[in-house]
Amino acid sequence: MEYLILAETEFFGLINGNDETVNLNAAYSRFVKAVVELMHDSDTDGVKIALAYAENELQHHRTQYIADLKSHTHLFVRKALSFVRKMQKHVPSNRPQVPPLSTAIHSECEKKEDERNTSTMRWTGSLAELVELIYGLDAMKLVNEGEPGIKELLEGFCKVFGMEIKESQCYNTYADIKRRKNESRTYFFDKAAEKLNRRMLEDEERERMRR
Repeated sequence: MEYLILAETEFFGLINGNDETVNLNAAYSRFVKAVVELMHDSDTDGVKIALAYAENELQHHRTQYIADLKSHTHLFVRKALSFVRKMQKHVPSNRPQVPPLSTAIHSECEKKEDERNTSTMRWTGSLAELVELIYGLDAMKLVNEGEPGIKELLEGFCKVFGMEIKESQCYNTYADIKRRKNESRTYFFDKAAEKLNRRMLEDEERERMRR
C-alpha cells in the first residue's frame, strides 16, 4: 500500500496552500471519507503506516506553531488530526494475538482431558450383552450405591467405549431380554459365570502343574 495515500488528498493540498478562503469543509469531508475507506483495506500494516504518516504531517503542520488559534486552516488541521488518531485505535492487527497465560493453560488442560476421554477400548460384545450388564449393575446398585439410573449408566459406558447408543435402543433391547423364553433370561451373566468358573479351574490346574 502507498503510505502517501492520505497525504496526497485534496485536503492536504489545500492546507499546505496559502489561500485560506477555499472551501476546506468539502475537502475535509472527502478526506474523512478517504480515511474510512482506507480502514477497510485488508493490508492492516499498510493502513497503520498511512495513518501514522498522515498523523505526523498534521501534528507538525506549520499552523500548529502560529499564535492565532482561530486560523481557518488551523481548525481543520486539528479536526483531521483528532480524527486520524481516533481511527488508529480501531485498526486490527495482522498478527494473531497471544492468549493470556491462564487461557493457554486452561486450553491445554481441556486438550489433555479430551485425550484422556478418548478411549482405545471397544465393546466387542453384542448390544444385548451390554444392556444386560447395565441393568445388572443397576439392579445390584454397584455404581455409586445405585444412585445413577439406566440413562446415566448407558452414557457412562458409551463414553468409556466410544459408542453412540440411543436411550430408546437400550430400553427396547431390555424389553427383548425380558421376552426370552428360557428359565434363565440372563444369558450374559450365565455365560460370564460359566466362563469365569472355568478359567479359575484352569488357572488352578496350571498352578498344580508348575509345582
